[in-house]
Amino acid sequence: MSENRNPGLRRGAKIAGVGAAAAVAIGLLSTGAASADVFVPLPDGQKAGPGYTLGHVASSAIVSPSLAANGAGRVVWVSGKAWADVTVTPEGEVGPNNGSPTDDAENSGTNNSSTHGASQLNTGYIVGCQLDVSGLGGDLGASLNAPLGLGSDGPSLGADGGITGSITVPISAGQVKWVEVGTKDITKAGRYAYDYQDVQMEIQGCGGYAQARSYTNVEIIGNNYVKGTLYGQPFSIG
Repeated sequence: MSENRNPGLRRGAKIAGVGAAAAVAIGLLSTGAASADVFVPLPDGQKAGPGYTLGHVASSAIVSPSLAANGAGRVVWVSGKAWADVTVTPEGEVGPNNGSPTDDAENSGTNNSSTHGASQLNTGYIVGCQLDVSGLGGDLGASLNAPLGLGSDGPSLGADGGITGSITVPISAGQVKWVEVGTKDITKAGRYAYDYQDVQMEIQGCGGYAQARSYTNVEIIGNNYVKGTLYGQPFSIG
């Protein structure tokens, strides 16, 4: 029996096979790099005011491009823990939003506050499209869009007990929106905290640069109404 042995052809086939495999590997690596998630660790913060101390710790974000790949959407998963130490507060009754006790324009609830008969801790994010949010602070709510929050299904507990959920944020160039993640009613003096993990925010409609920063807000009802807000470090969401 005769055998066809051609070393040159076999070497050529091997080289071609290696080249094809390398090309596929490079293609896969390129695709992965283009759509890789970006982990953003964020610093802790703390702020003290009359009758309260606010903090926001264990904060981070994971930024991803939108699966739609249309340039106008992206996704960010945010995690953190907001807390407040409140030394004095009246025993309020939880109810519908009703403004501040004085009910004037300066002190009434805005997008980063929601006085509703009881003192409250609330936390979330300011999201801006093609707008630098690093200077946004203070009582800006009256001039911004209505706040967004978790959907009708509400938040849910994750495997480790943290709050999870999903929020869609439709936003256009030049807009800023308050995105509320969650609240905790304060009915007496003490420490109150709100944990959340991998809450998904889908940014839709922003075709340009987008940025976000956390806020943690405390409101204390009574004759001397107090509202304090702690802002986190701004971060890019693509």
